[in-house]
Amino acid sequence: MSLKYKRVLLKVSGEALAGDKGFGLDNATVTTIAGKIKECHEMGAEIAIVVGGGNFWRGRTGEGMDRSRADHMGMLATVINSLALLDALEQQGIPSIVQTAIEMRQIAEPYIRLKAMRHLEKGRVVIFACGTGNPFFSTDTTAALRAAEIDAEIILLAKKVDGVYDSDPHVNPNAKKFDSLSYIDVLNRGLGVMDSTATSLCMDNNIPILVFGLDDPENIKRAIEGEEIGTIVK
Repeated sequence: MSLKYKRVLLKVSGEALAGDKGFGLDNATVTTIAGKIKECHEMGAEIAIVVGGGNFWRGRTGEGMDRSRADHMGMLATVINSLALLDALEQQGIPSIVQTAIEMRQIAEPYIRLKAMRHLEKGRVVIFACGTGNPFFSTDTTAALRAAEIDAEIILLAKKVDGVYDSDPHVNPNAKKFDSLSYIDVLNRGLGVMDSTATSLCMDNNIPILVFGLDDPENIKRAIEGEEIGTIVK
């Protein structure tokens, strides 16, 4: 099949990299995800990735801590995940690079928009770590921001659930799944697709968001090919 989207921003949650372990990294899961990214890359897709850090640490986990410090710890967790994904991609022969929003030159490039664009044009997968580099902003907001900066056609939001529901499908077996939603619907209903800052940023820049489940990593390829999976927000 041909690609529907040439340049995409893939957001992978930290929890997805933990697999069934629920914490830390599951090497088999990371390798499988890297394999699907490789298939899309070989089809000609330009892929940028934002990785979360929730499999190690979340800013809100640090109860009683200074929020800025707790968020900085979360940013470091995204670096661990990004390096693991980088290694898995390189082992499968995919040229890749990690760029961090907080400088740590010994292990990664600092984030520079034009360099990121150049890497994509040259066929490298670019992994963005450290969120936006600022506390109080989620990695969902990072995905929206980086997608706007690199002119991505769509954000592929890979989650633990297979789309957006009107209530938590793990709690309510009668939860209704949406095939499509508008940005305003997501904001007004308070649906947990992305946080409101990220959703507003996508709305202002007209970037569609496809929410799908990563329980089947093949969904990454299906999404880039334009197959109707998950929930589209536009």
